[in-house]
Amino acid sequence: MTLNLFKWEKLWWSISALVILAGLVAMVISWTQLGAPLRPGLDFVGGTRLQLQLSCAAPKTCGEAIDIAPVREILTSQGLGNSAVQVIDQYTLAIRTPTLEVDQREAILTALNEKVGKFDAETIQIDTVGPTIGKELFQSGILAFLISLAGIIVYLTVRFQLDYAFFAILALVHDTLITAGVFAILGLVAGTEVDSLFLVSLLTIIGFSVNDTVVIYDRIRETLAQFPDLSINQVVEDAVNQTLGRSINTTLTTLLPLVAIFFFGGETLKYFALALIIGFVAGAYSSIFIASTLWAWWRNRSGERRLASPSS
Repeated sequence: MTLNLFKWEKLWWSISALVILAGLVAMVISWTQLGAPLRPGLDFVGGTRLQLQLSCAAPKTCGEAIDIAPVREILTSQGLGNSAVQVIDQYTLAIRTPTLEVDQREAILTALNEKVGKFDAETIQIDTVGPTIGKELFQSGILAFLISLAGIIVYLTVRFQLDYAFFAILALVHDTLITAGVFAILGLVAGTEVDSLFLVSLLTIIGFSVNDTVVIYDRIRETLAQFPDLSINQVVEDAVNQTLGRSINTTLTTLLPLVAIFFFGGETLKYFALALIIGFVAGAYSSIFIASTLWAWWRNRSGERRLASPSS
């Protein structure tokens, strides 16, 4: 397969711009409703999370799915009307509340068993995180993310040149915004929350994406050295097509276990795997269609063909 990269370069840029714009709009809406661009999970805001599964779920003898209305009535009667309530897979209930004492949790569990249905005591999950710890987790995650970006800028500037680094970072921002934007939309539509694993997924995504971009940049540099008379567009197009099979195969083999984790890995890892799937696809796309074409556009505009000094 051979890509005619520059025939459709504006289309590639437009697709990315539209997806990012949709995500940014969702983040703005989320900010107005929740006070945050993404729906924050327990890790960041603190509180107590209860997850309960109906006893009839395992033998598959349940009838109708859990009705949220009586759950909200129970929480409201106990002064917890602002709690987040979500039904997972029809027969599993997830509730996030302010931090609860043991007697408060027991009262809620008793009321739920009486008015909603019999819940399996062995499957009940209760997590509590203090607001101070949640704030520290968020700050540490953001700091790790920013340090990673700074390290990548230094590495690419030393190995290549500053413009290579700039467009590689632009591609990483592209991947991060797309992943965050999708989760902002899911937060509004499905109540999906982000936790500390989401920040881990972003760090993993930028590592995967920059690796793909470096492979293409290396081939661009080699092609420039071997064929100095070729146009910048032709050099970039040849480099992308020479590495295209590797990029596709690497992405597909990485996605296969992630898809398996998403469907069969349980609720804890489900959205972690989803973030990686979105980010890895966006990373492969940005390496091929965004970082390379924008770098070529810049070199054509500036008229520069100077090679980065090789280092390995």
